[in-house]
Amino acid sequence: MAMFRALQIEWGLNQLKSHYSPNWYHVYRAARVPRIEWRRADRLWRTAYAAEKPPLLPGARKIVRILGRKFVLGLVTSGSRSRVRRQLREFGLAKYFSACVYSEDATRKKPHPAALNWAMKCLDAGSEDCVYVGDSAEDIEMARRARVRPIGVLGPFPTAARIRAARPDLLLRSISELPHYLRPAESKS
Repeated sequence: MAMFRALQIEWGLNQLKSHYSPNWYHVYRAARVPRIEWRRADRLWRTAYAAEKPPLLPGARKIVRILGRKFVLGLVTSGSRSRVRRQLREFGLAKYFSACVYSEDATRKKPHPAALNWAMKCLDAGSEDCVYVGDSAEDIEMARRARVRPIGVLGPFPTAARIRAARPDLLLRSISELPHYLRPAESKS
């Protein structure tokens, strides 16, 4: 909201909830931020977000540890490298991810599959060997475009209705449910 105020755009939480997307350019378009102001909007958003200390979702640390013992994990995020790396270190989760693809690593944003395809290449994994777990409709669409099984998780963002409408192969109420639905792949010997 600080970014919108700094740009003198009258937008409240209801508008943000209606137009929320991990691809902020969709949000900027909906808010009618002039394209010439997008870089400034990005800087304002990053500055405001730097002051935030969002908590880890309940049970997330335990789940990442459990999954990290059984699977090779990758991360594809719309978040910036500096912020997400810092958060992974602070939460003690960095060591669990063998590949991380950040917003700066892909010229095309979600739901384009470029970032997910790059992560699979880094992991030397085929789409048939992967699932993608996300909390937005764009995550589900990206996974489908990359031919990866999409799993949706209802999160703290205002995306519940849109993620349900995207019809992931599996929709979880909490990340803590995820290990019950995953099985390690059979060894290809």
